Amino acid sequence: MTVSHTRQESQESQEDQGDQESLGNREIAEQPAAKVLRPHAEDAFAAELAALAAHDDRPRPERWRLSPWAVSLYLLGGTLPDGTVISPKYIGPRRIVEVAVTTLATDRALLLLGVPGTAKTWVSEHLAAAVSGDSTLLVQGTAGTPEEAIRYGWNYAQLLAHGPSRAALVPSPVMRAMSEGLTARVEELTRIPADVQDSLITILSEKTLPVPELGEEVQAVGGFNVIATANDRDRGVNDLSSALRRRFNTVVLPLPATPEAEVDIVSRRVDQLGRSLGLPVESDGMSEIRRVVTVFRELRDGVTADGRTKLKSPSGTLSTAEAISVVTNGLALATHFGDGVLRPGDVAAGILGAVVRDPAADRVIWQEYVETVVRERDGWKDFYRACREVTA
Repeated sequence: MTVSHTRQESQESQEDQGDQESLGNREIAEQPAAKVLRPHAEDAFAAELAALAAHDDRPRPERWRLSPWAVSLYLLGGTLPDGTVISPKYIGPRRIVEVAVTTLATDRALLLLGVPGTAKTWVSEHLAAAVSGDSTLLVQGTAGTPEEAIRYGWNYAQLLAHGPSRAALVPSPVMRAMSEGLTARVEELTRIPADVQDSLITILSEKTLPVPELGEEVQAVGGFNVIATANDRDRGVNDLSSALRRRFNTVVLPLPATPEAEVDIVSRRVDQLGRSLGLPVESDGMSEIRRVVTVFRELRDGVTADGRTKLKSPSGTLSTAEAISVVTNGLALATHFGDGVLRPGDVAAGILGAVVRDPAADRVIWQEYVETVVRERDGWKDFYRACREVTA
């Protein structure tokens, strides 16, 4: 009798456990798919790209998703005849974008050059998304980037088992772009060792990639091109050879020309980042965005906005991208540890971290700026106290 009851209880326990596991599995299955933190440009702006393609009746180069005119409109922003608003991805001189897009329609590769934080990577990604519908064929340049990242590698298990073959070959993003007529991206080209850089010469000049192990070559098809980026600050690290530089058309992306343009850029990107991170972007935060931009521009230019006071510039770049980061971090502080309104105390620590890269020299420059400029400026008393608090 006891054994019977024990078996029955055991069976019921197993059934209950099975029901719970089944319920748990259903709950997992019913959970929404995880939100991607940073979608690729072609996914994040798919609706805009589709609307542009539907209204685009201009000639398109081979395998381009949009015409050069539509690609330019996608980057610079505008309104389509049906009222669809295309948000600007780049705020700057129109001619720069037009020259960059036109370069991709020729047989020359494009090199985006500028100081850190001038949106080179951002422009590169959106150009590839608009032209090819795929911005993921990317080679990230570092001091350790091997030649295989640009040419091709091997699946060594296949190689040892069957010898060199197409099945054993692992194509690089550049090789894939060549064979499919797409746009490849090379980030931080001047950080790549010079001998690896030069593996691009044959690809860009002859539009072919030899594979001597197989006695074959991969020839680029229509639509293929390369967008590379490089920082002015990396000059002298791994300078491009004259032969490679001739294969590129260089477009220099400048820092924003006016404070208003830089405030516009920062506010737009903070709004996008804030929404993706679930941070409410309050209109009251514009005053702090303007303050951050003012501080960065004055220290970057070495003079106050009114031109009356000369300043020493710190060692950092104080780029627009860093201003975006400072404001976004401040917004997170205000959301999680404040009342949700961006205030001087939320951005002061971020500004200090961006300015003081050299603990000795930069700290002196920052303290002089705080005492001679911030302290005397009307309406900046709260910011002055916040700066003193984080600097102490």
